[in-house]
Amino acid sequence: MSTSVFKEYMNGHVHHEEADIYESDGTLFLTEAFKVIVEEILHKGTDIKQKVCQWTEPDQLRSLLDLELREHGESHEQLLKRVQDVARYSVKTCHPRFFNQLFAGVDYHALTGRLLTETLNTSQYTYEVAPVFVLMEEEVLCKLRSLVGWSEGDGIFCPGGSVSNMYAMDTARYWAFPNVKTQGLWAIPRLAIFTSQQSHYSMKKAAAFLGIGTENVFIVKADEMGSMIPEDLEAKIVQAKSQDAVPFFVNATAGTTVQGAFDPLNHIADISERNGIWMHVDAAWGGSVLFSEKHRHLVSGLERANSVTWNPHKMLLAGLQCSVVLFRDTTNLLMHCHSAKATYLFQQDKFYDTSLDTGDKSIQCGRKVDCLKLWLMWKAIGSHGLAERVDNAFSLARYLVEEMEKRPNFKLVSKRQFVNVCFWYIPPSLRGKENSPDYQKRLSKVAPTIKERMMKCGTMMVGYQPMEGYVNFFRMVVVSPRLTTKDMDFILDEIERLGNDL
Repeated sequence: MSTSVFKEYMNGHVHHEEADIYESDGTLFLTEAFKVIVEEILHKGTDIKQKVCQWTEPDQLRSLLDLELREHGESHEQLLKRVQDVARYSVKTCHPRFFNQLFAGVDYHALTGRLLTETLNTSQYTYEVAPVFVLMEEEVLCKLRSLVGWSEGDGIFCPGGSVSNMYAMDTARYWAFPNVKTQGLWAIPRLAIFTSQQSHYSMKKAAAFLGIGTENVFIVKADEMGSMIPEDLEAKIVQAKSQDAVPFFVNATAGTTVQGAFDPLNHIADISERNGIWMHVDAAWGGSVLFSEKHRHLVSGLERANSVTWNPHKMLLAGLQCSVVLFRDTTNLLMHCHSAKATYLFQQDKFYDTSLDTGDKSIQCGRKVDCLKLWLMWKAIGSHGLAERVDNAFSLARYLVEEMEKRPNFKLVSKRQFVNVCFWYIPPSLRGKENSPDYQKRLSKVAPTIKERMMKCGTMMVGYQPMEGYVNFFRMVVVSPRLTTKDMDFILDEIERLGNDL
C-alpha cells in the first residue's frame, strides 16, 4: 500500500473511530442528563414540600451558572453540573403552587409529545418532510373547529397567541383589501380596529407590525367585570367612520388576561355583521371552556366569529407552545394571503397530493411541530378527561372565593367569571381605614411587598398588577390538575402570614 493511500486509509479510520466515540459520549450524556431533568424538575419540581423557585439575585446567579462561552469545551461532569444548575435555579412552572401565569402544571403525555418532536427535529411545512405531522395537524385542527361549531374551515398552529391574533388581523385585511398584498399600504384607505380596554396588548402590536398603526386601534370601554360594552363598540365604529377610517376588524375576548372576562359575543357578532366587519375572538385563554358542558355557555356566539385564537398550552396543559388560529373561511384565504409559492419547497409536480404541503399558509418557513403534544394528550385522556380538567379548575376557583369571603383581610376586585381570582389583601393596619387620604397609596404597596417575600421564601408564585381605577391587586390563576382545596387554603394562609405585619 502506498504511503498516500495508507494515510488516506488511516485518516478515514481515525475519523470513523472519533465519530463512534462522539456518538457514545453523546448518548451517555443524554441518558445521564435526562436523569437529572427527571429528578430536579419532574420529581422535586412537582413536590409541594420543595420550593417553586430558588430565588437568586442576578449578579449571584450569573456567577453560579458560569455563563461565559470559551474556546474549548467542558468535561462530561462539568456539563452535567450545568444541566443541574439550569434546572435547580429555574422557576418550576409544573409546581402545584405556581399561579403566576396563565399556564402551569405538567401533563406527562403532552411532555412525551414535546420530547418526541424535539428529537425528530423536523419542520411542519411539507408532507415530504413531516408526513405524520401534516396529517395529524389536519385532524387536530378539524376537531378544534368542530368544538367551535364549524364543520368546515381552515387554521394553523402558531408560535403563541399574539402571533395567532396577528394572523387573524392580516387575513382579515386581505379579505377586505386583497390588493394590499401586492401593492402595499398606499393602495388602501386608513383602517380601523376595535378592541376592548381589557383585551390583550397583542392587538396593538399586530397593528404596529402590519403597518396599520396603533393610533388606529379604537379602544372600547369594558364594564366593571372586564367585558366589552357593545354600545360603546357601536359608538367607536361611528367615531372611526367620522374620521374617514374604514372599520374592518373587531376583536372580542373570551377570557381576558387579568379578570378572566368574557365579552358578549352574540351582541358583538350582530354589530359586526351589520357593519360588514370581520369578527375575531381572542379565546387564547378561555377557549378551553368549549370542552365543558357546564361552562361552554361563556362562549355562546363563538361560532359566529370569522376567526378564533385558542391556546391549548394554557388551561389544557399541552405545554408551551401550542396555539392555533382557526378560520370559518372555506375559500383558502389563509393560503392566498400568505403564500409566496417558493418553487424549491412547494413544487406542484410532486408525486403526492401537494395540497398537503401547508407551509405556504404560514408567515414562517421553518415551523415547529406543535400538534403532537396536544394530540397525544387528547388520545390519552379523551375529551372527557379534558372537560374534567376544565371543570375541576372552575370548582377550585369557586372554593377559593368562598373561603376568601370568610376572611376579613381579603377583598375581591370584581365578581369571578372564570378561573382568575382578583383580590386585595388588606393587612390589619389598613382595615377600617378605607376613608383615610393615603389609603390607596398604602394599599398599592401591599401586593408588591408580599410578592417579594413569597418569591424569596419560594413557597408559591402569585402575580399582581394595577388596572385602570384600581391599585395593585393579586391575580390568582387556578389551572393545575394537581391542585386541591388544601392548596387553596394554603394560599390564603400564606398571604396572611407574609403580610400580617405590614
